[in-house]
This record gives sequence, structure tokens and C-alpha cells, in this order.
Amino acid sequence: MRVAIAGAGAVGRSIAGELLENGHEVLLIDKTPGAISVEQVPQAEWLLADACEITSLDEAALQRCNVVIAATGDDKVNLVVSLLAKTEYAVPRVVARVNHPKNEWLFNESWGIDVAVSTPRLMSALVEEAVSVGDLVRLLRFSQGDANLVELTLPPESALSGTRVGDVQWPEDTALVTIIRGSRVLTPGPEDSLEPGDELLFVAAQSREEQLEELLSVRREPEGESR
Repeated sequence: MRVAIAGAGAVGRSIAGELLENGHEVLLIDKTPGAISVEQVPQAEWLLADACEITSLDEAALQRCNVVIAATGDDKVNLVVSLLAKTEYAVPRVVARVNHPKNEWLFNESWGIDVAVSTPRLMSALVEEAVSVGDLVRLLRFSQGDANLVELTLPPESALSGTRVGDVQWPEDTALVTIIRGSRVLTPGPEDSLEPGDELLFVAAQSREEQLEELLSVRREPEGESR
């Protein structure tokens, strides 16, 4: 897979290093000469250019890339790079970094963005995830399709504790993708049961999140029993 990263700062270089270790081709683009530190990521290709300019992106052969990552520290630049990558070069996957939470609403498919990553939001979500049981925590937003990666730790009092995955009538537009049980990561099958303390990861439409949380968190009382 070929990946172009706009922004060769600490974030861009770190992403590049991870991708290179996984066997991908990486091109780092930055317009600041001081950011071109070939010795720090020697396996990557480097281009001193302004990623907001069509001529620069032509030189980068962006049409050959499977993924473009807009990782600069400037939200305006990340939006422009994303839009150009999607509309001018038809890049299949565009990922953009959100630096300021107040700008997060802009980072969607209208700007060509498939996945927006907000570091402040992600950090707060991880804090919530670590201390919350029974509450739905949004970890990541996928711009296309209005879907989110969400997590819920199944509480002991959940009505679904001990229920097989295949027996659960999940809300529409939701998919259980992973069960984390202690140190194990499970790919859920119909015969797997849901156990108290399981961390459940879903991809779900935002409109279904409340319904999903209610399904997992509330133990229903028998009919005829008053509260």
C-alpha cells in the first residue's frame, strides 16, 4: 500500500515509522525545509513542497496513493489537502488530523475526509473508556456513512450477560466487531457469549447509539413487576 502523509512533524514522522514497519510505502510531504529530516525516517520518500498546491501533488503522484493522511498542525491545511486528494486524485481513503475540537464539525465527507482523528477527543474518550462501565464511549468517527467506533464495558446487571451473540437482536446499522476479555481479543461468533466485564467494540450509526446503550446496559424487569 502506498501512503502519502502531508506534514512531516512529530506526528507525521511517527505515523510514517509505523507504516514502514508494517511494510507499506510512505511519502512524507512538507513545505518547511527544517521539517525534512531524512535521517529520522530514512526508509520513507521525502518531498519538499506545499501539499496545498496542485503542482506539488502532481509531483507526489497522488493518484498512485491508496491513502492520504493530512497530518499537519494546521486544520485549514488538512482540509484543503483532504479535498484535493479526494476530488482531484480520487484517493480511495483520506484520513485527516483535527487539531482544534471546535473545527471537528468541518471534517466530513464534504471535504473529502473518510476518517477524522481528533487527538483531544480521542484522549478524553480513552479516559472515559478506562473508568466507565455500562456507558457508551465514542472512540472514533468515520465521516462517510455517519458511523462511529464505540465501546461499552458490559456491566454485571446487563440483561444480556450470559447471552449468545447470535441470540441478540442488535439495532440496525450496528456491528459488533471485537470483544476484549481480559488480555484476549475475540472475533465474535454466533456461539460466543457476552460476559460481565467484556469490552465490546461496535461500529454503529450515530442515530443508533442510544438504542445500543439501552440494549446493553439495562436489565429488564419481569412483566408485571413494578419499579
